[in-house]
Amino acid sequence: MNVFFSDEQDRPVDAHSLRGFAEAVLKAEGYRPDTELSVILVGPEQMAEYNRRFMDRKGPTDVLAFPLEELAAGQVPPRFAGDPPVVLGDVFLCPVEIEKRSQRERIEYEDFLHLLLAHGILHLLGYDHEEDAAADAMERREEELLALIGRSIA
Repeated sequence: MNVFFSDEQDRPVDAHSLRGFAEAVLKAEGYRPDTELSVILVGPEQMAEYNRRFMDRKGPTDVLAFPLEELAAGQVPPRFAGDPPVVLGDVFLCPVEIEKRSQRERIEYEDFLHLLLAHGILHLLGYDHEEDAAADAMERREEELLALIGRSIA
């Protein structure tokens, strides 16, 4: 898996763990080793700007995902010989906002950080939480993915 990882903020994070988890998520979802995605960590000011510009919402948020392709959840797009790699898109995480939310919800910060990375990647893969059934499926998959690396938010 080709996971581009960029840390553009000040809060210390375990980049190796996050990158490895992103790779594990893609592998568990059945994507080929040449699949590409970007994970970018940003501060609250930058996240607030992205949230305003792209989502028309005020203030920072914890995670934003920007898919490059419209995919169906749980269905890897077919690839043929000579096809370019699948480039999924970008996941932006704001560790400062994730830490605030983890404290409010009384969830271990590292577990929550990994959960939101999985959440963002699943959005790139076509998962959503607009309807109850889809939200339940997405939450179950997040829990399964966290369990792959011995983490849980329960």
